[in-house]
Amino acid sequence: MTLRDELEKQRDATVQKIPQETLSVMVGATRELIASGIAERSTGEGSAAPSFSLPNAQGEPVASESLWEEGPVVVSFYRGGWCPYCNVELRALQQRLPEIEALGARLVAITPETPDNALTTQEKNEIGFEVLSDGGNAVASAFGLTFRLPDAVNDIYKNQFGIDLEASNGDASQTLAIPATFVIGKDGKVLKAFVDADYTRRAEPDEIIAALKEAGD
Repeated sequence: MTLRDELEKQRDATVQKIPQETLSVMVGATRELIASGIAERSTGEGSAAPSFSLPNAQGEPVASESLWEEGPVVVSFYRGGWCPYCNVELRALQQRLPEIEALGARLVAITPETPDNALTTQEKNEIGFEVLSDGGNAVASAFGLTFRLPDAVNDIYKNQFGIDLEASNGDASQTLAIPATFVIGKDGKVLKAFVDADYTRRAEPDEIIAALKEAGD
């Protein structure tokens, strides 16, 4: 089963649990975000990846230059451990981690969650790669991925789903990053970019691995 198949299965199960009125609000917000063109304005292939230094789940700083000076790096942005689609993606990436590392690459995930919450997500999904905490979505903004969650959707998250973004992220900005995965070369240039404003879609691991193999040719 591909990641796409797993995500579609998750979406079908989720949709069945959500009242139609609530679903209409959420779908409408996603359509508006897609129409805004945010994905097209984000960091693209051939561009220099923004540099960063972020704490990992243990609170230790990890600098981007120290990552890609050793070889290609796969950087995956996810919304938080409260997002079922993100957890599906993280587990799929973990399954392919040996193949990614065998190609001489590193894999890191970036989330707006606080380090403590990022650690919880890492442990829950038995993740063996770095999960970095991007406070205030500063790095995600540098990649052109951030947007403010509409109040109506934030209210749904909090009051109907029990998702408190302020507690999860440690700030009240209501900002999130659209899901995105970048394959970055040793020179800091983006070799492959997958960016989609629809949070139910993610980069297929096969495509990530294919990009790494091409980079190594």
